[in-house]
Amino acid sequence: MDKDSLKHSRMAIRAGMVVVLLALGGGGISAPGLWAAPSSSGKPAAPGNALAGRSIFNGKGVCYYCHGVDGYMAKRPELAADTAALIARLNPPPADLRNPNVLHLKNDKQRAQAVREGHPGTGMFPDTTITDQELADTLAYLAFLRKEGSTGQQ
Repeated sequence: MDKDSLKHSRMAIRAGMVVVLLALGGGGISAPGLWAAPSSSGKPAAPGNALAGRSIFNGKGVCYYCHGVDGYMAKRPELAADTAALIARLNPPPADLRNPNVLHLKNDKQRAQAVREGHPGTGMFPDTTITDQELADTLAYLAFLRKEGSTGQQ
């Protein structure tokens, strides 16, 4: 299987996970607040790089399925009809990550927990496939979307 086919297969599997988790009420997962920056080895991840985080957000992390390409809610990717229909029915709808005034998660500890464990009361499912560094990069990108951070590049 070539690299592109493997990537598309993984994205299709993750999209299927979204459908299944949403159908099962995937937003009802709750866990205590744990910061995900330390890796499983106990070493903290390097500071996040927003440019790398953008690739995770719009790719491997499939965040853009619900939150839109680059966080623009009106720019969602072409999705399978059943996946798009489930996302359209989410209540509450996915958050506008570019508008800090409407966001309920107020710090990176809460955001990391939501990525790793899902966000209770929403359709956001847990993502345990991204590495600790990819999570740190994604958090840096989210800060950039909220105009609270830089790209992490000199």
